[in-house]
Amino acid sequence: MTQEEKQLLTKVLCEGLPYGVKVKYYSMDYPYGSDPVTLTPYLLWNRWENINGMRPYLRLMSSMTEEEDFIYSQLPDGHIDEYDWLNSHHFDYRGLIEKGLALEAPEGMYKTE
Repeated sequence: MTQEEKQLLTKVLCEGLPYGVKVKYYSMDYPYGSDPVTLTPYLLWNRWENINGMRPYLRLMSSMTEEEDFIYSQLPDGHIDEYDWLNSHHFDYRGLIEKGLALEAPEGMYKTE
């Protein structure tokens, strides 16, 4: 993992922290990866040195529902509200899944009903 990738992953994990982003982490204890767990400050702190072994579950932009697409289209481009909304709905607007730095969230993983 390059330094830029590590910085990007760190940024995405920190931005997702207040929104309950789920992660899978890999370690000596979990060589095939852990079950999905909600990221907490303790979990992040406890694995900070091995951040390259942590993968957030994110939603593809193409998985946006019609209702979400309507709401998203009403947000001002490039404004902090747009990014907060994308982070709160766990969208991969930076292309981490494609880069192998995140996992695609299974359908319903972040359902709040």
